[in-house]
Amino acid sequence: MEGSPGEGGRPVPAGSGAPRARLSAPAGGPGSAEALAALGAMGRRLLWLLPVYLAGVALYLGWRGRRRSKEQSLRAAGLVLGDEEAAVSATALGRSLGQSQSQLPAWVSFPDVEKAEWLNKILAQAWPFFGQYMEKLLVENIAPSIRASNTHLQTFTFSKIDMGEKVMVNKKIDVEVKKFFCKAGVKGMQLHGMLRVILEPLIGNVPIVGALTMFFIRRPTLDINWTGMTNLLDIPGLSSLSDTMIMDSIASFLVLPNRLLIPLVPDLHEAAQLRSPIPRGIVRVYLMEAKDLQSKDKYIKGMIEGKSDPYAVVRVGTQVFTSKVIDENLNPKWNEMYEFIVHEVPGQELEVELFDKDPDQDDFLGRMKLDFGEVMQARVLEEWFPLQDGGRARVHLRLEWHTLMSDTSKLDQVLQWNKTLSTKPEPPSAAILVVYLDRAQELPVSQYFLSLQLKKSSKEPNPMVQLSVHDVTRESKVVYNTVSPIWDDAFRFFLQDPTAEDIDIQVKDDNRQTTLGSLTIHLSRLLNADDLTLDQWFQLENSGPNSRIYMKVVMRILYLDAPEVCIKTRPCPPGQLDVIESANLGSSVDQPPRPTKASPDAEFGTESVIRIHLLEAENLIAKDNFMGGMIKGKSDPYVKVRLGGQKFRSRVIKEDLNPRWSEIYEVVVSDIPGQEVEFDLYDKDVDKDDFLGRCKIPLRQVLSSKFVDEWLPLEDVKSGRLHVKLECLPPTYSAAELEQVLIVNSLIQTPKSEELSSALLSVFLDRAADLPMRKGSKPPSPFVSLSVRGISYKTKVSSQTADPVWDEAFSFLIKKPHAESLELQVKDDGHVLGSLSLPLTQLLVAEGLVLDQWFQLNNASPTTQILMRVQLGLLVSQHSGVEAFHAVMGEDNEESSLKGSETELYIQEDGDSRSMQELRQRMPHANSNLELSDSPLGQLHLTVWYNIDARKLIAIIHACRYWLEKQNDIPDPYVSLILLPDKSRVTKRKTAVRKKTLNPEFNEKFEWDLTLEEAQRRKLEAYIKNSISFMSRGEPIGKVHIDLSQKDLTQGAAQW
Repeated sequence: MEGSPGEGGRPVPAGSGAPRARLSAPAGGPGSAEALAALGAMGRRLLWLLPVYLAGVALYLGWRGRRRSKEQSLRAAGLVLGDEEAAVSATALGRSLGQSQSQLPAWVSFPDVEKAEWLNKILAQAWPFFGQYMEKLLVENIAPSIRASNTHLQTFTFSKIDMGEKVMVNKKIDVEVKKFFCKAGVKGMQLHGMLRVILEPLIGNVPIVGALTMFFIRRPTLDINWTGMTNLLDIPGLSSLSDTMIMDSIASFLVLPNRLLIPLVPDLHEAAQLRSPIPRGIVRVYLMEAKDLQSKDKYIKGMIEGKSDPYAVVRVGTQVFTSKVIDENLNPKWNEMYEFIVHEVPGQELEVELFDKDPDQDDFLGRMKLDFGEVMQARVLEEWFPLQDGGRARVHLRLEWHTLMSDTSKLDQVLQWNKTLSTKPEPPSAAILVVYLDRAQELPVSQYFLSLQLKKSSKEPNPMVQLSVHDVTRESKVVYNTVSPIWDDAFRFFLQDPTAEDIDIQVKDDNRQTTLGSLTIHLSRLLNADDLTLDQWFQLENSGPNSRIYMKVVMRILYLDAPEVCIKTRPCPPGQLDVIESANLGSSVDQPPRPTKASPDAEFGTESVIRIHLLEAENLIAKDNFMGGMIKGKSDPYVKVRLGGQKFRSRVIKEDLNPRWSEIYEVVVSDIPGQEVEFDLYDKDVDKDDFLGRCKIPLRQVLSSKFVDEWLPLEDVKSGRLHVKLECLPPTYSAAELEQVLIVNSLIQTPKSEELSSALLSVFLDRAADLPMRKGSKPPSPFVSLSVRGISYKTKVSSQTADPVWDEAFSFLIKKPHAESLELQVKDDGHVLGSLSLPLTQLLVAEGLVLDQWFQLNNASPTTQILMRVQLGLLVSQHSGVEAFHAVMGEDNEESSLKGSETELYIQEDGDSRSMQELRQRMPHANSNLELSDSPLGQLHLTVWYNIDARKLIAIIHACRYWLEKQNDIPDPYVSLILLPDKSRVTKRKTAVRKKTLNPEFNEKFEWDLTLEEAQRRKLEAYIKNSISFMSRGEPIGKVHIDLSQKDLTQGAAQW
């Protein structure tokens, strides 16, 4: 009862167990259920809040990541701002500065293609003007080219050209061929290529940029979507018309070296320089050979396989050259050279395509491409290049990068090197000339307009300019109705020898007939100008008193800056390189003894002289036609002769299809295989000279046979042949032959040729010793300049030494050995260290015509000397048609000597002009041993000879001697010649007067244009007279009478 709470409410003791058990049962039932219910309700509420919690966590993590990313970007931006160039370069090359490329700022990116939105905006504004330009281009340039391509397309026109108001939107181009009632249109046109846009020059005013220059570095591709072509392609001749013709016209404006210039400001004076800047360099491409070409010629429907007739097309942008065709050869050899102007490197590339020549359509044999960046880096690149789409075919090319130099320090080396190259189809260039034609002022009104002053007195000329260098002529655009035109044109010319060439400039009216002024500039002026540039006004000749023209003329020297190439006097043939072997300079106490003789190589002195006689031509083709070819004219032929790097040009024969030149040229040659004597014939025209044919002779044939006399058929033309004689003159080392050589040269000398050479001077420069120091103690860098009669050469420069070794050889053609000398100067940067003048008469008296020793230099210390070998070889012609004349001694030859031609000598005695005592005697040759008493009346030394090649009778009056001693006064003699029976003034000749002498020397030559048959019917009388006064005739002293029918005129010989 005590423990029950219901009984009196007393508490139960805590220590009893039974009552505790009774209390737990009723408490565990309802309390546990409530707790579980509460926990379940709370869990359900938490489940509802879980997404909200997760979203909050995600937002926090995202915020924290973005914050860290911004902090890293800011740190990266700080690094970029600290060293922007290094950071961007390192990232672009895949090298980081502790962070990846993504860590760079957002504005730093390296896209492969840039959208160039700014250019799109410019194009949108310029598009209407571009449409006007395209309309002019299609109508004035492309349409005439298409009409001229085929007779069936003479009515081809662009009937509608609409480029739309927006870029490439609603454009339409329609074409029409009226003859065949066919029309077509252009629905779409795309041009694919790399376009370069240059904004220059920068100016201080709006629009900041003076001009916009655009060009394609490489030839782009053109896709045209034609419409209405079903009927158009049925027109005869149009089926062969492709997009290439249109692309060629576009390339002539937009592909290097052509540029499209859009001036943004008026009066832009730099327009010509922007349109045609100075090139980056010149690449000389040697197309040598190809191998393993595919056979394209099939016979009997492919059953029999033939070969191919390959030729090559060498292209750099719009500069295109085509090689000759090699018939039926799968391994052709061209050995041709071409020169290309290069502006953008890297970027521009060389493309060589090979084709098989066929009567209809040429077959493709393969192509190769090469970026000029590789050539500029290598300087000289010679390889076999595989041909794409050509199977196993390969092509052998040699490419040389020639730097453009603005000074003349290397010009002599370049000219010397080029002389040794025998290249086809043109000789190598030594320089490039760029002419910027700006404007002219106060040109005269042409005679044509003066004659029409009654009708249009205010009419002014339409001036244009023709510029010519050698045989290349360029023309400027025409500026209408002005005497002060502005052309803003630029022209380029390649120069073979800038020291000897000129540029001829003629300002003409548009009809090309009236000359408004002319100007000739010797290009040697540029060699002495600053930066090889003339930028000035030039006074016009044959024009008004104030007529002048403004031009900028720039020359650049082409120099092959290849360290492995050594430019020598006689370098190796093309395709091989002279390697400079560096001297192994060691240290030794005992210096080697100084040599006493020069040590030339085995080839020294082995050169020969080739004498080229350009005689005549026959059956040349007529190129001058009139009235559209209805009236056939003739031609004005001239010849270009090339051998051993030297080029000659004959005079022009007007209107003659069978011209006679009778000119002689001389070239020093070495026996290098592969050289040829080349003759190219042209018809001289006002603009471009027409080709009349070519022919050639291998040099080895002339060297082996010593003499060639042939009629050579002309190649690449329908008719014509050329008559030439070539003689090899090896040097003869005997002074006794000199008189004979001079006589023969005087006989065969032609009026239109230079004086013939009588000897070859060979000089080998070995070394020098004890040259003076520069500025006290610094050793000089010497070189040697040698010259004979204005012809000069230079050695290489020996760097910083007072004892230089050159080991170089030079050759000079000598006209008169007894009157010429070798001039030598040792120089250092323009300062003369010593000089030497060696008269060639010292060689004439030396044994073997050779001097090999140390020579003391003038204007130097006594110990300053130079070691060289100098030898003189006489050029004795064995095939000149002149009888050899030798001195014969002894009585055995006296009888034959006395069998000379019989002459009659008439002597007038003193004081009696009427009485003439006739003395007849047989005059001996000069080589007889008769004493003076055997010929008491005097003698006349003369030569009579008929030159078959020139078709002329020649008489040379050499001298007179041993006059009568009865003369009271010493006479002033001269010789008068007359060719009988004709005594007219036409046949009379006379020498100059020699003052106060009994033994006058004349050495004068006279010619008569006669046939050999007519000359043999004549008689020659030579009167020796005394000149009394200027107004009176000479007083006769004596005469010589020669019957030409009794002489062999084809064998000339000097006689007394």
